Amino acid sequence: MWLTERHAVGGPGTFLLGKAEELSETLLREYRGKVRLIYLDPPFRTGESFSMKIGKGKNAVPVRLYEDTLSDAEYVAWMRKILSLCHELLDSRGSLYLHLDYRMSARMRLVLDEIFGAEHFMNEIIWTYKSGGRSKRYFPRKHDTILFYRKSKNVYFKIEAVGMPRGAERRNHMKRFIDEDGRVGFSIRSNGKLYKYYEDSLIYPSDVWNDIEHLQQKDRERTGYATQKPEALLRRIIGASSAEGDLVMDLFSGSGTTAAVAAKMKRRFVVSDSSPVAAYILRKRLLAISGSPDLFRSDSAGLELHLSRETLPCEASYSVGRKGGERVVMVTGASIGSSAAPIVYAATGTLENSVFEAAHTNCAPRFPLRLPFPEGSGPALLLTDAEGRTAAVPLHD
Repeated sequence: MWLTERHAVGGPGTFLLGKAEELSETLLREYRGKVRLIYLDPPFRTGESFSMKIGKGKNAVPVRLYEDTLSDAEYVAWMRKILSLCHELLDSRGSLYLHLDYRMSARMRLVLDEIFGAEHFMNEIIWTYKSGGRSKRYFPRKHDTILFYRKSKNVYFKIEAVGMPRGAERRNHMKRFIDEDGRVGFSIRSNGKLYKYYEDSLIYPSDVWNDIEHLQQKDRERTGYATQKPEALLRRIIGASSAEGDLVMDLFSGSGTTAAVAAKMKRRFVVSDSSPVAAYILRKRLLAISGSPDLFRSDSAGLELHLSRETLPCEASYSVGRKGGERVVMVTGASIGSSAAPIVYAATGTLENSVFEAAHTNCAPRFPLRLPFPEGSGPALLLTDAEGRTAAVPLHD
């Protein structure tokens, strides 16, 4: 069974739970030829299994995220399906960024040449960083590769949107000057020609990105997701290859960075992931960014999640009463199925025809939990446990 969960804030965007290749019919029906930018950060074919802990301290629960154990041949066949899907989803000015490392980048370059055409290759971007191990068996591996392809020659690309002011640093023995308009600049004469640069003129990034660091363990952006990428990386990609209002897509949502940055930059987004934990992380991250809907805010945009609704028994102990004149639900405990996984998300709203309209949410619930009783028909309590399973409980007085 499927459940659609809607929020008044957190978007404008949609999350789809499922494997990209299995969602192809849905994606093509809704978005064929409509996507301006696709960023993909798939498994790197490491041979490892990835997990994370949800919760804090003694209450933290380890949960599985995904298995990265395909053989080379299986990986290539799998990614060929997904990249072919992406080519159909992009509009005529669209582009694709495929984020990989040394393991599969060479093979995927050939697959992309096959699907997009070698003439539509834009860049092999090297994202270099300092974090990680320091092997002595080989030169330390300190970069990822991002393959950048366009759908057509008419691609949307605005490098000036991601330029940085040159600043006050003096370069190459240049002389500092102030022109008649008060602008500060630097000049140098070479081979009889005078070159001038201003402090406020832009420097554009090259195809080697050494100015964006990996997230540190205590970084405020951290969600706990093992392979999370920094927002600065996605700001550059989204800024250069889309405009406000454009549709951005990520079929390996993971930690939700693409959606979070797209929302902040006023792009629409569609993201998907095979792990229900990714839906939990995304919901928590985007609702925290957006805050509560405000009657005086005209820029509020909704978030919609298409989730697998568990048919397992869901038990919730609650009572309905009043607090300060407001009708409230007091939840003293809840569980989904026979699992001991704690509840990590709770919301009250209305449920009708498998559509849950969220009214009040708590992304870090602790019992006893008090939430406002929702107005409207079909009042319900929506719960998610640490393993990402979601279930709804109808509310009664």
